Amino acid sequence: MMEKTELDILPENTPVTIGVAACGLVIAGVIALIANYVATGTSPLDALPGMALLIILSLVGLGLGRVCPFYLPDIAWITFVTIVVTLPFMPTAPFVAQYVGKVGFLPLATAVLAYAGFALSPGEFKVARKSGWKIVIVAFCVMLGTFLGSAIIAHITLAITG
Repeated sequence: MMEKTELDILPENTPVTIGVAACGLVIAGVIALIANYVATGTSPLDALPGMALLIILSLVGLGLGRVCPFYLPDIAWITFVTIVVTLPFMPTAPFVAQYVGKVGFLPLATAVLAYAGFALSPGEFKVARKSGWKIVIVAFCVMLGTFLGSAIIAHITLAITG
């Protein structure tokens, strides 16, 4: 029998501290830098400033979420921060775009999705087991609908813009 660790005893909805989030972001960032090198050939040292900026902006968004008097999901705060610093009229926009532009989106998404897969809790697996085969049908319909919706929007956009 395996020994219980500290991670096994924490309740599922325990908030993550900024320090733990920073460690997770750094780990995901290193993996993403390697994936970026494999996918695009961009040296990890060239992409490092962009990855560091993404990590810093993510931590700023997480920090905002902790101090603001109303609740928004962390991803909303992070998105807000990154949008604000990259608005065309912001003095930070060219700087951020220059460095973050060296980090490919697909390699970054691959690393983040892999990390998210590791973060699935036992409770989520229980829900999936209880749902059985029905969840496969729902997932298929959601993916098909997303694909078709994206294809329709792309087709309309291409038809309008030529």
